[in-house]
Amino acid sequence: MAGPVIAVTDSVFPSLDPAKAALARLNPTYRMSKSVNAEDIVAVAEDADAVLVTYAKLTRDVLMQLTRCRAIGRFGLGVDNIDLATAKEKGIAVNYVPDYCIREVSDHAMALLLALIRKIPLSNKLVQAGRWEMPAVVPIRRIEGTVLGLIGFGHIPRLVAPKAQAFGIKVIAFDPFAKPEVFKAAGVESVDFDTLLGTSDYVSVHAPLLPATRGMLNAAAFGKMKKGAYVVNTARGPLIDEQALVAALDSGQVGGAGLDVVAAEPLAKDSPLLARDNVIISPHTAFYSIEALNELQTKCAADVARVLSGEKAVYPISA
Repeated sequence: MAGPVIAVTDSVFPSLDPAKAALARLNPTYRMSKSVNAEDIVAVAEDADAVLVTYAKLTRDVLMQLTRCRAIGRFGLGVDNIDLATAKEKGIAVNYVPDYCIREVSDHAMALLLALIRKIPLSNKLVQAGRWEMPAVVPIRRIEGTVLGLIGFGHIPRLVAPKAQAFGIKVIAFDPFAKPEVFKAAGVESVDFDTLLGTSDYVSVHAPLLPATRGMLNAAAFGKMKKGAYVVNTARGPLIDEQALVAALDSGQVGGAGLDVVAAEPLAKDSPLLARDNVIISPHTAFYSIEALNELQTKCAADVARVLSGEKAVYPISA
């Protein structure tokens, strides 16, 4: 007996074998969209029972054309590319995987921070150019006794905290939605946004991208930070006003930045963030490990299988 039809809008994976293994019990048929264009997505998903999506945009217009869809599985931990209100209106269950890469992203945030503090990329650049010159990379501050401010205190920053604390860094966090007992258990002080900005030697961004958080690190926010503080972003690029960041770097108000995400990806070749010794940029790779991607596919597809079987998803999204 033929199973459900699963439409795949886009994929960044070497293969979809882990996802297919999680869905195998349903004996599904798969349709792969030719591109992330709306018309190509609708062509494969219009009468599909479920959709698997990575980065493609599932807008209201796209979702309104789906006639049989019961489940959308997002290969990721953010859902800003899905019109959740429309999905809810049409009775489509949306699931994501909020915990698949928390180890990797927390490691990456710390790696960016440590590389900034110790000026490792600059040191390597000089040595590779034949310059063995310690004076060229000074000053460097001692890590122990400094303060790291975490914007957001969800799964990822809760793993960043003990890693930073192991270096003797005091950790504070701003998250109006996290419960007091969560902060207490982690040994992290809960502070308001302005206090975090004014107190932190380093600020690491871990907030979701919402209308209220878009551009939250703007010129006003940078102006409230300690002069020379470092900024790390492994969350979403638009959380930072990049023009304001460039201006803050130019003035020395911000001492350096470690970015795994930028407002528009890929980063423009003429971006003013490039060619700076105090800016480290990785190409949105913080989430990646072989193990993380297998976990991501498996958990996402397993939830879609549950919904199509009349069971409850483990990781549902409520609009």
